[in-house]
Amino acid sequence: MAVKLKIRKNDKVVVISGEHKGKQGVVLSVDRDRNRAIVEGVNKISRHTKPSAQFPDGGIIKKEAPIHISNLMILAPKDGAATRVGRKVEDGKIIRYAKKTGEILK
Repeated sequence: MAVKLKIRKNDKVVVISGEHKGKQGVVLSVDRDRNRAIVEGVNKISRHTKPSAQFPDGGIIKKEAPIHISNLMILAPKDGAATRVGRKVEDGKIIRYAKKTGEILK
């Protein structure tokens, strides 16, 4: 069962633990079933590929691998500091906000 996550596509995040601690990037996609996200420029792997229509030469391709959501924190838009995410209802809609600064997240 997929759970409600606090991180979405296009959020700017920072890695808070693990091998890539301190790296920042934008979330490219989120896998809600496995609680993982692909972050631009973080957790790069080498993929050996056969020649195909997309990659006519084949060879070794560097690409981002998924990273667990628990290792990521959203950056507050105002000051760029890592912050927790809260939810509140305004005008019948649930909105996300940065707990550290109180500003609304897109």
